[in-house]
Amino acid sequence: MQASIRSLIDDKQLREHIPSERIIEDELYRYAYSTDASCYRLMPEAIINIDTETEMQALLKAAAKYRVALTFRAAGTSLSGQAVTDSVLVTLTDRWREHTLLDNNREIRVQPGLIGAEVNRILAPHALKIGPDPASINTCKIGGIAANNASGMCCGTANNTYHTLASIRLILTDGTLVDTADADSVSAFRISHQGLLNELSALAHEVQNNQALKETIAHKYRLKNTTGYALNALIDYSDPVDILAHLMIGSEGTLGFIAAISYKTIPDLPNKASVLLAFDTIESCCLAVAALKQTPIDAAEIMDRHSLRSIEDEAGVPDWIKQLPQQAAALLIDTRGNSLQQLEQHISTIEDCLKDYNVIETSGFSQDSAVIATLWNIRKGMFPAVGAVRTAGTTVIIEDVAFPMEHLAQGVLGLQALFVKHNYPEAIIFGHALAGNVHFVFTQAFDSDDDIQQYDGFMKAVVELVVGFNGSLKAEHGTGRNMSPFVEAEWGKEGYGLMQRIKQILDPTSLLNPGVIINDDPQAHIKHLKAMPVTNTLVDPCIECGFCEPVCPSKGLTLTPRQRIATYRWMQTLDGEHKQTITDSFEKAGIDTCAATGLCANRCPVDINTGELIKQLRHNNNASKQGMAEFAAKHYGNLIASSRVGLTIASGVKHMVGNTGLQAITYLPNKLSGGAVPQWLPSTPKAAKPAKARPPKNSGNKHKVVYWPACASQTFASGERSLHTIICGLLERAGYDIIIPPGKGHLCCGQPFASKGFADIADQKQAEVEEQLWSLSEHGKWPVFTDTSTCTYRMKSPVQQKALTVLDSIEFIRDHLLDKLTITPLNTSIAVHPTCSTQHMQLDQDLITLTRMLCDEVKVPEQVTCCGFAGDKGFTTPELNANALRTLKSATAGCSAGVSNNLTCEIGLTLHSGLDYQSIFHLLDQCVENTSAEQSIALNTSAQDQ
Repeated sequence: MQASIRSLIDDKQLREHIPSERIIEDELYRYAYSTDASCYRLMPEAIINIDTETEMQALLKAAAKYRVALTFRAAGTSLSGQAVTDSVLVTLTDRWREHTLLDNNREIRVQPGLIGAEVNRILAPHALKIGPDPASINTCKIGGIAANNASGMCCGTANNTYHTLASIRLILTDGTLVDTADADSVSAFRISHQGLLNELSALAHEVQNNQALKETIAHKYRLKNTTGYALNALIDYSDPVDILAHLMIGSEGTLGFIAAISYKTIPDLPNKASVLLAFDTIESCCLAVAALKQTPIDAAEIMDRHSLRSIEDEAGVPDWIKQLPQQAAALLIDTRGNSLQQLEQHISTIEDCLKDYNVIETSGFSQDSAVIATLWNIRKGMFPAVGAVRTAGTTVIIEDVAFPMEHLAQGVLGLQALFVKHNYPEAIIFGHALAGNVHFVFTQAFDSDDDIQQYDGFMKAVVELVVGFNGSLKAEHGTGRNMSPFVEAEWGKEGYGLMQRIKQILDPTSLLNPGVIINDDPQAHIKHLKAMPVTNTLVDPCIECGFCEPVCPSKGLTLTPRQRIATYRWMQTLDGEHKQTITDSFEKAGIDTCAATGLCANRCPVDINTGELIKQLRHNNNASKQGMAEFAAKHYGNLIASSRVGLTIASGVKHMVGNTGLQAITYLPNKLSGGAVPQWLPSTPKAAKPAKARPPKNSGNKHKVVYWPACASQTFASGERSLHTIICGLLERAGYDIIIPPGKGHLCCGQPFASKGFADIADQKQAEVEEQLWSLSEHGKWPVFTDTSTCTYRMKSPVQQKALTVLDSIEFIRDHLLDKLTITPLNTSIAVHPTCSTQHMQLDQDLITLTRMLCDEVKVPEQVTCCGFAGDKGFTTPELNANALRTLKSATAGCSAGVSNNLTCEIGLTLHSGLDYQSIFHLLDQCVENTSAEQSIALNTSAQDQ
């Protein structure tokens, strides 16, 4: 470690502000943070996790004292290398997530830790949104959106952060905090930093008196442009405080830290329509775009023939795409209106405009939300489509440039010619045509000097092409490292000189994100390139984009899916003692604390389930335990019975020493055994009574169902009554003949074995269940359901050999129970937790809708995705469950109870919320009981009246 960084970390004043646990020096974790979504990798010397503005100020002062470079990182979805460093990486804790609606919702003030999509969900009830709409909006954070001036498909240039900025709260390199929304803060800043403000005023005066330079800047920002600093601030504003505020936007963390930002909100129009059109050539497509700019159009996404070919076999793609000629191109158009009448007028105007152009195929305008989603998923699927089929070991690179509209067709044709010349046959082009902004995606190996020279030659040719058309080398992804050597090529000496002076004024010792935007190394774009070694087919397609991270329950505790894959890849390149050291560290951080529920796959653009890799590694680690697993599988009923006995004994001890005492007694054995001994949790239920078998009846009743109580409901009581008791009561009220398998818990779907890596035993157990359910259901005649979503999801898997109709509890209630019961909704607020399995089965919205039918108000905690209990990990690795649910209590304030559909998940949810979480069947039972009570009162009253 550099001596200066060591001095910074050991600084007594800094340590007074930042505790040791938030200063990370462990090698495994440092490597885990060496990646972002770009083609660069730099390993930080240390990672410092900041909790407050005071801590950030202290860190900036210490960095200045020891001359240590800092790089700020939000979500790490940066595509140009802005979020990696070989010095100190600065990350944020969960506390940077506050928001405030201002000025009758005309503004929203947000901290940098909020994800962009979360902000839009806050604004959605008011029919508003923020302007930027990057493709990564479900992952990227406000700090990164503002620091990169990210835009997106519908944003254009008018609604980016720069143009919708209302105020900003920032911390400069000397630790000074200024809030442009606070008059007192601004007044004090004008006094304390008069010299700095005078220098910015002088720059603006100089530019505004240089007509040629002023016109150049104005032209550049008529296009989308994030190359270099926001020089338009020098011609758009005269007040140096306003200039400073707008220079921070798009500065990529090189001028200061954005502590909060206020956006002007924009309307999210309720009525929308989309159409997919094909043109015979890219030229005719671009000419149509130029004309469409004059119509009421909100977005126009251009797609070349290669990009269309990459998705033509996907579900929902129109058949005619496959028949398009080689030179064809397509447009995906979106238009919106305040009313249906206005929308229809917009559609008519657009269709009239298109009559003058050679449209060879069309999907026709659709206002159906499902059709619109399908069309836009076609467009969004193009980047991952390339990633999914690339040669293993190569990196996916996405670049974005902008051409003046009059040169868009020539620019696209020029890029296509460069793909041929530099041997990138798989490259595709798509982008935001209304802004002249096109993305091109290609794959690149960096294994040899020839590979690197190929990339170098191609990038230089792209620069020459774009600059030749007076376009933007970076339209919306930020300069980063890969375009930093070419900023002067685009802006010229005069423009680049202004940027160097801005950097000197605001970061005179170049401590903030050095090498990004301002970089004197002409070879910077081909240094620190990311190796992507071939390691395992389960994860080789990973492009390290980070889209998976927001839903990972171990994020903030150990590693995320992206980090697990990155460190696993690295481990395969090591040897000797070093490899063993990292492997030992990975055991806890990578394997033990992974929930392995596969929720990451739902967010992954190339469908990677990192949990499958972890299960494979667990299988390798547990090879010596195969015999134990086989014994457990053979005697599973006895194991469940023993668990009930253990729970009964534990409950007795709890009565003597209390919950806290029993927790303390089990804590040390849990830690010393590495989780082999479960830890007692205060929310652990008492033992359940096993469900009694119910053989099929020859009653002639057309309402029959095979109900299979899962292991968890055979082990744990849920409240005062066992879950299966409540379910049977509801089924009987609904008039069902109930069929329950015999065996008192010996049946298992195999999930506990699968999660430990014993896939063969898991499949064997699933086959046993399937065979018995097949028989009991009279070969699939009667529906089968279980009370636990994990088991349902497992039983619905492709392993299933029989034509069973297996339903989740949500499906069964929705389709077979509601119409047979009289329900009175409860006057209460209920928190809902859709489990990972529920989400995999796409039943999460059904669970929420069902709960809304049963009570007055529903809350769905947005930050809680996977609860992290993961079967038994809540007992064996309780810190994972605690980390996943760290925001649950505050998010469920005001609720009287919670519902889910997985009993073990409910144990953890109860513990960390302070609410009683139970199955959706419990809530349904209360609504039916409520109805019965009301009916009873009504009958008694009627009798008295008579």
